[in-house]
Amino acid sequence: MDIELTAEQIQKVLQGISVPPQPQIMVDLQMEQYMPNPDLQAIATLISQDPGLSGALLKIVNSPYFGLSSRVSSIQRAVTLLGSRSVINMVNALSIKGEMSDETIVTLNRFWDTAQDVAMTCMVLARRIGSEAVDEAYSLGLFHNCGIPLMLKQFPNYISVMEESYASAGDERRVVDTENRLLNTNHAVVGYFTAKSWNLPLHLCEAIANHHNALAIFADDTVGDVQLKTQLAILKMAEHICRCYQVLGNQDEDHEWRSIETLVLEYVGLSEYDFEYLKESIRELGAA
Repeated sequence: MDIELTAEQIQKVLQGISVPPQPQIMVDLQMEQYMPNPDLQAIATLISQDPGLSGALLKIVNSPYFGLSSRVSSIQRAVTLLGSRSVINMVNALSIKGEMSDETIVTLNRFWDTAQDVAMTCMVLARRIGSEAVDEAYSLGLFHNCGIPLMLKQFPNYISVMEESYASAGDERRVVDTENRLLNTNHAVVGYFTAKSWNLPLHLCEAIANHHNALAIFADDTVGDVQLKTQLAILKMAEHICRCYQVLGNQDEDHEWRSIETLVLEYVGLSEYDFEYLKESIRELGAA
């Protein structure tokens, strides 16, 4: 498909996008676009490391301009469909020169780092358990916490609330319960609506909305949504392997994982020994 979108068309589609991309990736993309022959594969690799850029990309390719019969969730495919010129127009439209303070960038580093690590680990785990939806596993890992930057923007004290949320999570309380109590909303809900605004496939939006409801979903045998359970199982294993409880929650223990570990491993058919071996091998490989 050879559709080149103008900068004006892209600006119109991207209205409402507010998850900031990483400054260094923006610099790398700007450098790539000035090459005599921009490398589309290199551009796709850079974009796939960033939730904000990837979300913007999927919003464009899933927009009415393309009229696709089904929504795209693969970043690589989206870049191929758009082509280098439209992708470069998107990068330019999202340029954030001078828009973030150093303090904001440091705070967001926690989000950016875990997003990429969890995405890569989800991809490895999806292959390990034989899932056919490897690209979607990567996308879910990349986007599952896309509500966090928006919560940070809205609530100056969100970091301390998030840390309290992870500290109090466990059998009786979800991570999002503390956010609901203190802020009257939570990052999973905000992430759901952000993902919908990006035109992500609905089942990915639902997984984002429910990524801290895993205990209830896996404990209820009447929940027959195999796709949702598989996505959440991969994601929760990846979050634990990537130590999100430590990086985001500033906790020494993963209270949430402890409450769902047995149910998740039983669902994917892994013993505790198998999972420990898998966890350490992924960490050694540097995927997490």
